[in-house]
Amino acid sequence: MIDNIELFAQSALKIKWHNKNIYFDPFKINNNYNDADYIFITHSHYDHFSLEDILKVKNDNTKIIVTSDLIDKVKGIFKEIITVLPNKDYIVDDINFKTTYAYNINKQFHKKEYGWVGYILNLDDVIYVAGDTDFVSELEDIECDIACVPIGGTYTMDKYEASNLIKTIKPKYVIPIHYETIVGSKMDALEFKDILKNVTIVKIIDF
Repeated sequence: MIDNIELFAQSALKIKWHNKNIYFDPFKINNNYNDADYIFITHSHYDHFSLEDILKVKNDNTKIIVTSDLIDKVKGIFKEIITVLPNKDYIVDDINFKTTYAYNINKQFHKKEYGWVGYILNLDDVIYVAGDTDFVSELEDIECDIACVPIGGTYTMDKYEASNLIKTIKPKYVIPIHYETIVGSKMDALEFKDILKNVTIVKIIDF
């Protein structure tokens, strides 16, 4: 499934799974695709919840999955809204997914009490999309085939923290996200890949 994942910017991902299109945190979407079956939002910061970009991918049948602080912002826009809390299991149609914790340890941008999340989707492969987080203890037991983790630092893990997470959970593949758009650089991605060269396969997706 690694080849069915597209990165737009920041943490904006599109996964093609069978005949479904699954988006995460649409941001800087360059066309009006309006092809989303599902939109997963990790939290309310503007580079993760961008209504302008959500409207470029949603259609009348799109289902959106959001944290509880976003309910009022999507009411009236979506027919079906699924609200989530961290560390819970959910099913929407034929997708089984779990939420993970996503918060900062020594920074104030993403507090644990906000209830923001990452997602683990059980598709043909198990895919983990971390959201904005540091390497917190609750992530140590994650089991996945593909991990999409932030590496930009400042607001999230940097490339070193992220590589320690990957060394701990040992996915088959890793896609670095959350760099080059606001903080972080392509060089960070390349160095992240080099750090993990004997651990896993790092796929850098150009956007």
